[in-house]
Amino acid sequence: MKALYSLLLVPLFAGFTGLAANPATAAATDSVRDVHSYAEPDKVTTRHIHLDLDVDFAAHQLRGSATLSLQRLATAYDQLVLDTRALTISKVEAGRAGVLQPTTFSLDAADPILGSALRITLPKDADTVKISYASSPEASGLQWLTPAQTAGKKYPFMFSQAQAIHARSFIPLQDTPQVRVTYSAVIRTPKDLRAVMSADNDASVAATVSGATSEYKFKMPQAIPSYLIAIAAGDLAFKPMSARTGVWAEPVTLDAAVKEFADTEQMVVAAEKLYGPYAWGRYDLLILPPSFPFGGMENPRLTFATPTVIAGDKSLVSLIAHELAHSWSGNLVTNATWRDAWLNEGFTTYVENRIMEELYGRDRAVMEQALGRADLLEDFAKVDEKDRVLTPDLTGRDPDENFSRIPYEKGASLLFYLEDKYGRDKFDAFIKGYFNTFKFKTLTTEQFLAYAEKELLNKNQRGIKLAKLKEWLYQPGLPSDATQPESPAFAKVDEQLQAFVTGKKKAAALPTKQWTTHEWLRFLDGLPEKPTLAQMQDLDAAFKLTQNGNSEIAHAWLRAAIRADYKVAFPRLEQYLIQIGRRKLVIPLYKLLAQTPANKAWAIEVFKKAEPGYHPMTIGSAKKELGLN
Repeated sequence: MKALYSLLLVPLFAGFTGLAANPATAAATDSVRDVHSYAEPDKVTTRHIHLDLDVDFAAHQLRGSATLSLQRLATAYDQLVLDTRALTISKVEAGRAGVLQPTTFSLDAADPILGSALRITLPKDADTVKISYASSPEASGLQWLTPAQTAGKKYPFMFSQAQAIHARSFIPLQDTPQVRVTYSAVIRTPKDLRAVMSADNDASVAATVSGATSEYKFKMPQAIPSYLIAIAAGDLAFKPMSARTGVWAEPVTLDAAVKEFADTEQMVVAAEKLYGPYAWGRYDLLILPPSFPFGGMENPRLTFATPTVIAGDKSLVSLIAHELAHSWSGNLVTNATWRDAWLNEGFTTYVENRIMEELYGRDRAVMEQALGRADLLEDFAKVDEKDRVLTPDLTGRDPDENFSRIPYEKGASLLFYLEDKYGRDKFDAFIKGYFNTFKFKTLTTEQFLAYAEKELLNKNQRGIKLAKLKEWLYQPGLPSDATQPESPAFAKVDEQLQAFVTGKKKAAALPTKQWTTHEWLRFLDGLPEKPTLAQMQDLDAAFKLTQNGNSEIAHAWLRAAIRADYKVAFPRLEQYLIQIGRRKLVIPLYKLLAQTPANKAWAIEVFKKAEPGYHPMTIGSAKKELGLN
């Protein structure tokens, strides 16, 4: 393992120091080795991928071919190296101008994190490679659901989740964000099911039906990194929300989703006003079954979203603003490696908050900033100091294991800090210029640093010194002068919380009638580390919190219930853990349960019931917390 990662860190050209031991001194560069990919895009790079796949629900496989159009940068190089994970490769062909002949290939032994390198012999002048293959039924980037695990209970469902390095589990490709490709696809499903992709999904175009099979065709004309290639198939219907926005969902979920996300077009308009035109044509949403392991995934043209944000009052739609914001930060301008993930997520969290402010006002935006800061401080307490930086060393580590709020919230905190130091007008111009300069490109933290020094720091002498920016990027924690979000609404909630925990007020006397979801979260998250049973009983009697249907409020309440050992809420906790597969919501609950032997034993039994409905990523995280690996 160490030898492999050492090899992958070799610089691409003489004189570049790569990801140096002291990253603050690393040079800006157009390209660095991605420690999470075997690919050698400096020698041969992929420009287009055509997929021809059958969706086999019985075998839990995608089966067919991937045809890669190549550009050779090292003319004497006679090998193409692709990333794969548990793929069965049956044949590889290579050639030029559509004339392909079988060629030799080999699969390296599998690395537990990276999978296997597929090494293909490239004939002289070959610019096309076609790989015939099948995915594994246990592919880490695919989830296959039975009808009982869907909302409609009638048809099976399949969806992909490629970020960070899971595209290789269902496509043989250069699985690194440094390689951007256009793609096209022909997808065949059982005739009653609809396929959709992170591409053009024209609801008015019917499938081509042949016997028991429906065939769908897709094109993605803009070049995207591999982790944004996405596919789903199931009983899906569509409703437009505007001329360029709409919702795909199971029929029983569709109307509620359309109502909840009706402000999506306004979000697009607000983002365009701030940061320039939306570059992807349509912006549609796909509402997945509740096993989806994330809140959302920013697949271009088709955000994948969890149904857990359908609260009935639009209180959780910041998630949609977040995924939309990725259309600029992440999809348009992309981190070069997963060590630089804050460039995707920190910028997106900042842009999300600006969109929310445009639509719902400054008070709500500041409340969401404050909740994010609390999440950040909580995650700081959970990780080693070396991981409290924006540029963690991920050498030899699975990027999924670095899942936390740190790249999101610390990255956003840096941008709020810069906005405060330079003023919103100047900083908006800087961000808009940043998106325009690097659109459809990938970049490292060091490239951002060089750009910020030139376009922000040097042009505005009354701002900050370069050393301060480096402190934010490379030192753990938050600088002492980090901007602190101050919410008057939360100050009032804190007063009520203090009165309650000190016994000065009973729960029924708290003025909660007009509280928003954000205020409830502030209150519940502020409860003592171990609330008393009397406090839990009082709150539950007054507000029926154990039965609350808002997924975020329920999560906060159930965390308090575990800490207090409030067994009355455990049947609801079991139901919650079984019905929801979103990692942000379920993994912290397993982590808390694992802290006592009795609760851990109970949690293991619940996990056994929940596991069939969980995504592989959620399963892995839960097993780690419960000591089942």
